[in-house]
Amino acid sequence: MTYNSSSYTTGMDRTARSEEVCLKFPPEVTSPGLTALLVQKDKLGKLMDYSGPRLHFQMVVIFVLTQIIHSLLKLLGLPLFISQLLAGILMSPVIFSDEHSLVTISEDSVAVLGSVGALGFMFFMFLSGVKMDLRLTWKSGKLAIAIGLFPVLVSLIFWLMTVKTLHPGGNVFSNKIFHLAVTYSGTSFPVIHSLLSELKILNSELGRLGLSAALIGDMVTLVLTMFSVWVNTGIQKGSKDVLFDVGMAMLYVCILVFVLRPGMKWMVKRTPEAGQIKDTCFYIIILAFMISPRFTALFRVYFFYGPFIFGLAVPDGPPLGSALVEKLDPVVSGLLMPIFATTCGMRFDLSYFKYSTKYAYHQAVGAVVTLIIKFGVSLLLPLLCKMPTRDSFALAFIMISKGIVEMGSYSIMNDSRIISEDIFAHLTIVIIIVASVVPIAVKKLYDPSKKYLCFQKRTVMNSRFNQELRMIGCVHVPGNVNSIINLLNASCPTRECPIALDVLHLVKLSGQATPLFIAHHNQQKASSNKSYSDNVVVAFKQFERDNLGAVSVNFFTAVSPWNLMYEDTCNLAMDRLTSFIILPFHRRWYSDGSIESEDQTLRSLNFDILERAPCSVGILVEGRRNIKGSNSKDTLSPSNSSSYAIAVIFLGGEDDREALALAKRFSQDESVSLTVIHLKAVDSLEFFLAEDERMLDKEMLKDIKASVPLTYVEEHVKDGPETSTFLRSIVKDYQLIIVGRRCRTEDAITLGLEEWCEFREIGIIGDLLSSSDFFGNFSLLIVQQQRKRN
Repeated sequence: MTYNSSSYTTGMDRTARSEEVCLKFPPEVTSPGLTALLVQKDKLGKLMDYSGPRLHFQMVVIFVLTQIIHSLLKLLGLPLFISQLLAGILMSPVIFSDEHSLVTISEDSVAVLGSVGALGFMFFMFLSGVKMDLRLTWKSGKLAIAIGLFPVLVSLIFWLMTVKTLHPGGNVFSNKIFHLAVTYSGTSFPVIHSLLSELKILNSELGRLGLSAALIGDMVTLVLTMFSVWVNTGIQKGSKDVLFDVGMAMLYVCILVFVLRPGMKWMVKRTPEAGQIKDTCFYIIILAFMISPRFTALFRVYFFYGPFIFGLAVPDGPPLGSALVEKLDPVVSGLLMPIFATTCGMRFDLSYFKYSTKYAYHQAVGAVVTLIIKFGVSLLLPLLCKMPTRDSFALAFIMISKGIVEMGSYSIMNDSRIISEDIFAHLTIVIIIVASVVPIAVKKLYDPSKKYLCFQKRTVMNSRFNQELRMIGCVHVPGNVNSIINLLNASCPTRECPIALDVLHLVKLSGQATPLFIAHHNQQKASSNKSYSDNVVVAFKQFERDNLGAVSVNFFTAVSPWNLMYEDTCNLAMDRLTSFIILPFHRRWYSDGSIESEDQTLRSLNFDILERAPCSVGILVEGRRNIKGSNSKDTLSPSNSSSYAIAVIFLGGEDDREALALAKRFSQDESVSLTVIHLKAVDSLEFFLAEDERMLDKEMLKDIKASVPLTYVEEHVKDGPETSTFLRSIVKDYQLIIVGRRCRTEDAITLGLEEWCEFREIGIIGDLLSSSDFFGNFSLLIVQQQRKRN
């Protein structure tokens, strides 16, 4: 490949000075390959002359170095952002000299890498806007509005006063000073959302408050940033130019609100319900986003917020917002943003501390003072509202968190020569310290699982027999609705033993940043026009009418990430004084033993709820259904039979006693036929159970025999295989089988079965009965009594 070189001379004054610049045409992008370079002495150096291989090599180095650093720092609780930033610092001239241009920020090396990172930051700001729903600002409580507004304004005022004290003759409204002051005091919603997600408290009470306050604070910061740009324009050019810039910015917003957003809503309306957005619509949005920076310059909008404002105009959630997030976010967050964070770290140079000016030190002091003032205001407001002290401190730390948005802002200001290199170095250190301290402090101060450590017993055994049993039924897919209704029909609720059911529809958060919790009985509506649970509400309303006076139903919808749904479930159980939670099993079978559906995220959710639930929990394994296309009736449907055959497999222990208590509630109706099958070890091998446990088992069996009509079967077995053989012979006789989970209890009855246990969350007996070896059209309910926690 031949390269031609040309030179030209430029200069402000040709008689005084001239510069000669050599350029290569065409640029070296793709190498001829290693084979063609084998004859070269410096093979690697020659290969790195081409921008394509150099970019690939830099991406690999960034990924490897980031993962190595994060594997060490995550033990301390530091976020991934810190590892990415440190990787960039290690790749900067602090470690490598300029001659090692493979990974440093020399002009030849960083041109392409920096462009890719900047593109990633644009996508990140755009997706951050897509995920945000501005209508939630009107629904935020007074505390959230106060925490979002006052810390930003008060800390900004204090910093401007500090600047005036340090520089009496300076103009506090200059672009440099006021813009920096806004970045110090401002709040970034994407940064706080990322922090709460990483700490897994996004939909906790504190997390929801922090998100609402961050949303308010981000909007205030956006307005102040635009104000700083306009004020600086007025100082430099005059009031007419300011009015022109403000008018153009308002025109840009009006075009987004009244032209582009209605057009995108029209695309959404043309999408079938539960369908995917058309690819053509998707590409149109991406094209509009790609040209948005040019429009922001045309309409005098600060380019840093151009993609962000455009993202705010996109309808959040499914189908459009979720499609954009699901398709773009993996590439942006997994590939492009790590590159951008690393390039920000590459700009850092410790040598600038040696030659720092007094002004740079003043800026560092100002940044620290602003953070302290903001922390104090964010702490004082919740304390005045009588929030617990530890929670107030955790919230104050959340509100001062800094991250990639501030780092990107300082990097852009550094490249634009708005701030000097020494100021950038000082501010980078401040961000690293704050981003490291905040997650550690929040994790130490706030543990949402502590509120589940209730001392009150919330079990079926401890609920009064003549009072309503408070239950939660969790619904993920339409099939779960029928399963829960059939189970409750089998319980035959009566006016004497009523059931208060709270139906919780759990929906995956997609294309949105803020979790939602909707109480339908309070007529609270979602923040958008989307309807999440209409079909679920209709089905359970009909069930309530069919059991008038015996069943009362309330409806809730939780829209949150899969890995945090346990928070919504446990919070509802705490608030509603629930005694029993019904969870659907993650796998469903056909009658021939083949798997109909399986969801590992649901299995993980069940584990989390079992570990944290403040009450008893039951996992419902549906009866095997006939093969697709055949007409089958539900196992527990009232139309199948006038009598329900329920069996309890009793081995002993607290979970089995809870299963007996639940069966006792179910068997109050004469149409229910209850059988208690007591499995006992031969040769008195009951030494696995403590003496007090055996006494409690005897009392429980004695009580249920005296209170309800039942068939009591006592079977002696010597080991696990014999237990399996016996259970296989009797399961076909029942429509519902209730067993205790007994996950930490071992005895001779289950000896040899544990090594074959596939699903630990339903215990050894539950796993055995749900296996493909046990043919029968029966449903299975695995019960865990409320766990005792210190």
